[in-house]
Amino acid sequence: MDGWDEQIVLIIAGGVGILLLVMFIWLIVVTSKLRKLKAAHNKIMGDTGVHNIEEILNTVHAKLSSVEHTQVHQSDKMNQHEKRLSTLKGRVSVHRFNAFSESGSDLSFSIAFVNEEQDGVVITGIHGREQTFLYAKPIDKGQSAYMLTPEEKIAINQAMQKE
Repeated sequence: MDGWDEQIVLIIAGGVGILLLVMFIWLIVVTSKLRKLKAAHNKIMGDTGVHNIEEILNTVHAKLSSVEHTQVHQSDKMNQHEKRLSTLKGRVSVHRFNAFSESGSDLSFSIAFVNEEQDGVVITGIHGREQTFLYAKPIDKGQSAYMLTPEEKIAINQAMQKE
């Protein structure tokens, strides 16, 4: 039986040796991964002087929230400006015509000032030999409470075709 005891001790010693070798290899692998992790941590942290990544992440999160808030505010402002710009009377057209075909030339005119919604004003000047008459008519959605002449309609249509 003494032979069996020595063999058991050798088997146990061999098993412990193999286990020790596996643990040593595992220790080397874990140490290598820890070095890589530390290098990545140092790369992220840089020379900030802060050793707590949570503080840096909280700072980044606060700055990101501020940027998002600013973006939303600027987007709202831009929408307001776009709405305001569309209501401006930015489209202008002049249509000259001869009010009296038997005499004179194209001295009469219609000027249309309209926005994208066809709101605005049309001003007509009828030039005669002795006098000139000026008429102004408000325009709402391309129509007026006052009867529009064909020349005024032409001026309004020309203004609406401009970009």
